Amino acid sequence: MTAQTERARWAALIVLCTGMLMIILDSAIVNVALPWIQRDLGFSQASLVWVVNGYLITFGGLLLLAGRVGDLVGRRRIFLIGMALFTFASLLCGVAQSQGTLVAARFLQGTGGALTSSVILGIIVTMFREPAEQAKAIGVFSFVAAGGASLGLLLGGVLTQALNWHWIFFVNVPIGIATFVLARRLVPHEEGVGLRHGADVPGSLLVTAALMLGVYTLLEAPLHGWTSTRTLALFVLTVVLLALFVAREATARTPLVPLRIFRSRTTVGANAIQMLGVAGMFGMFFLAVLYLQRVLGYDALETGVAFLPVSGLIAALSLGASAKLSVRFGPRAIVIPGLILMALGLLLFTRVPVDGRYLTDVLPVMIVLGTGAGLFFPSLMTLAMADVDPQESGLASGLINTSLQVGGSIGLAVLAGLATTRSQDLMGAGSSLPAALTGGYHLAFLVGAGLVLLGLLTAVWMAPRGSGNEAAAAAPG
Repeated sequence: MTAQTERARWAALIVLCTGMLMIILDSAIVNVALPWIQRDLGFSQASLVWVVNGYLITFGGLLLLAGRVGDLVGRRRIFLIGMALFTFASLLCGVAQSQGTLVAARFLQGTGGALTSSVILGIIVTMFREPAEQAKAIGVFSFVAAGGASLGLLLGGVLTQALNWHWIFFVNVPIGIATFVLARRLVPHEEGVGLRHGADVPGSLLVTAALMLGVYTLLEAPLHGWTSTRTLALFVLTVVLLALFVAREATARTPLVPLRIFRSRTTVGANAIQMLGVAGMFGMFFLAVLYLQRVLGYDALETGVAFLPVSGLIAALSLGASAKLSVRFGPRAIVIPGLILMALGLLLFTRVPVDGRYLTDVLPVMIVLGTGAGLFFPSLMTLAMADVDPQESGLASGLINTSLQVGGSIGLAVLAGLATTRSQDLMGAGSSLPAALTGGYHLAFLVGAGLVLLGLLTAVWMAPRGSGNEAAAAAPG
C-alpha cells in the first residue's frame, strides 16, 4: 500500500467521523436549547417533547433497515444520501418559525441521521482490515460516538447563549456540505451485493414499524405510566410486529436481515452489552445535567465545561490505550474493566450531596466514568464487528447503532421516570425541593449501575471461544 493510499484512508476516516459527530452533537445540543425553543415558538411542555421525540423515532426506527440497504446498494451511497438529507433538514430546522415546521424537520433530520450513521462502522471495518489498524480506526469512531454527547452540551451552551437556538441547526449546514463533498472524493465506493439479495419489502415495513413503535412507546411510557393499558398495548403490538418480522425473515427467499447473523454468540452478546451499558450511561448524562443545573445552579455553559473531563478521557483512551489493549488482549478483556469502572462511577454518583462541590463530589465521578467509557466503547465496537461477514458489515453496523439508540431510549425513559417518582414521594414526605431532586437522582444512578452490572455479567457469559475472531483481533499486528 502506497503512502498516498494510506493517507487517503485515514482522511476518509476523518470525514466519516465528522459526519458521525454532527449526528451525535445534534442530539445533545438540542437538549440544552429546549427552554429557548419553547419560549420562542410557544410550545407547551407536552408538545415540546416532540422536538426530541420526532428525531429519535425516525433515527432509532430506520437504523437497522438503513444499514442493510447500505449492504445491498452500496454503503457510501447511503452515507451520502443521509448526509444530504440531514444537512437539508438542519437548514429547515434553523429557519423554522412554527412548531409544525420544526417538528416535521426533526423527523426528516432523524431519517438523515439514521442513513448516515448506520453504515459508518461498516465502511470503517471494510477500509481497515488489519487488526491493529482496525482497532485504532474504531477507537477514533468510538471517541466521536461516545464523547460527542458531552461536547454537544458545551457547544449547545455556547451557541445558545452567545447567539440563539437557530444556530445549533445552522452550524450543521456548512459542515454537512463539506463532509458530503469530501466523502465523494475520499471514501471508497463499493458496489452492494444487489437488491436481489435482500429486496424484502414486507420485512422492511415490519422491522421499521416495530422499531419506530418500540422507540415511541419507550419515550411516551413515563408520561402515561409503565403499567397503563395504553403502554402495555403498544408494547404487545411491538412484540407482535417483531415476531412477524422474524417469521418473515425465516421463510423469505431473499430476507432483508438474514437470521444467521444472530447465531453468533459474539454478535448477540455485544448488542446486549451495548444496550445495557448505554442505558446506564445515557440516563446518567441526562440526570447529571439536571443535578448540576437544578440542584447546584449551573448554567448551560458551566454544565458543558463540567463534562469536559469525560470527553477528554474518552478521547485519550479511544485514540490510544484502548485500541492497543484490545489488540494485545482481545476486545472482550477490555470491555469487562470498562464496565466495572462505569458501574463504579454510577455508584459514586449515588453519594453526591445537595450542597455538592465540583472538585470533591463531581469531578472524581467524571474521571471514573470517562475512564470506563473510554475503555468500553471502542472495545465493544470491535467486538460487535468481529464475527461479521464483510458483505453484512452494514447490517451489523446498523444493528449495533440500533442497540445504542434503543438502549439510550430505555435508559432515559426508565431512569428519568424513576427519578421523578422518587422525588415526588420525597417532597410529599416533607423534603425540600433540592433534597427531593437529589434523592430521585440517587435512585436513578443506582438502577443505572445495576443495568451496567447486567452488561458485565453478559460479558463474562461470553466465553473467549464464543468470540470467534477475537483471538485474531488480539493477535499482534
